[in-house]
Amino acid sequence: MSEKVFIDKQHRPVYQALAATAASIRSAAEEAGLGRIVMELVNVRVSQLNGCAFCLDLHTRQAREAGESEQRLAVLPAWRDTALFDDTERTALGLAEALTHLPSGENREAIFAKYRAQLSPEQFSVLSWAVVAMNAFNRVSIISGHSVRQR
Repeated sequence: MSEKVFIDKQHRPVYQALAATAASIRSAAEEAGLGRIVMELVNVRVSQLNGCAFCLDLHTRQAREAGESEQRLAVLPAWRDTALFDDTERTALGLAEALTHLPSGENREAIFAKYRAQLSPEQFSVLSWAVVAMNAFNRVSIISGHSVRQR
């Protein structure tokens, strides 16, 4: 059995560039009027869809630190079925799902147009970048086999 290859450590400059991208996204999100809770909800939802335990552990903790409730985190997979999320959060979560599981070509433009109509261009762009980056971080953690440590 071969050892794990932690690709974030194997090519640290590449990982650092990804981390710098995430920092730029956080700044752009603030400038676009998207608070930390919205962004952490997106990070958690993308990580749920991808099954990334390491990122789920990290981002649920960061969401709680930002003021997110246990109740909303618990029902996040069923966000469509509850009134606990506001319109901006629902739009961000829908876009996160659409960009993580890209819709078929014939439906893609209609789905993206729906979210573009509900967000400013800046918000649509920064949320899209956030989802792209979170998907990348999920893959880095899954490929590397990052483990969740007991706290």
